[in-house]
Amino acid sequence: MRILISNDDGIYSPGIKALATAATAFGDVTVMAPDVEQSSMGHAVTHSRPLAYKKSPVDFNGIEAFRVNGTPADCVALGTHLHSSTDVVLSGINMGPNLGNSVWHSGTLAAARQAVLLGKTGIAFSTPVGKNGPDFDLLQPFVQDVLAMLLPVKGPAQHNGT
Repeated sequence: MRILISNDDGIYSPGIKALATAATAFGDVTVMAPDVEQSSMGHAVTHSRPLAYKKSPVDFNGIEAFRVNGTPADCVALGTHLHSSTDVVLSGINMGPNLGNSVWHSGTLAAARQAVLLGKTGIAFSTPVGKNGPDFDLLQPFVQDVLAMLLPVKGPAQHNGT
């Protein structure tokens, strides 16, 4: 399974690194995230300037990772273009919940929606922040459980009965 991961909090967010690490148990992971925070960008896309991407300055423990000078939707569009074999797009883990009216302007949810618009599965993750920030080590088993429910485990190619 080929997994693309993005977010709206940017390449430096600890949430995206936690999600990428959890996803490695389910397939080959590539990270493509905004180079700066893009929270509340909604489903904005860049059209008046060139998009560029560079290798991430953040070490993702061997996971291929890039930063993009665009929005979360741009990251997914570019990532699925460069990696046309992408099966699923995971977005997050967002720093703060995406509930109620925030679903309309959330860049995290827009990244997942962009995946769906491109014919891919899109799944968004978010967590409350609190005064000390999220404990991603504590969240890790829960993220793994959710991924296990939603994604097949990495292994030999599955066949459709043929």
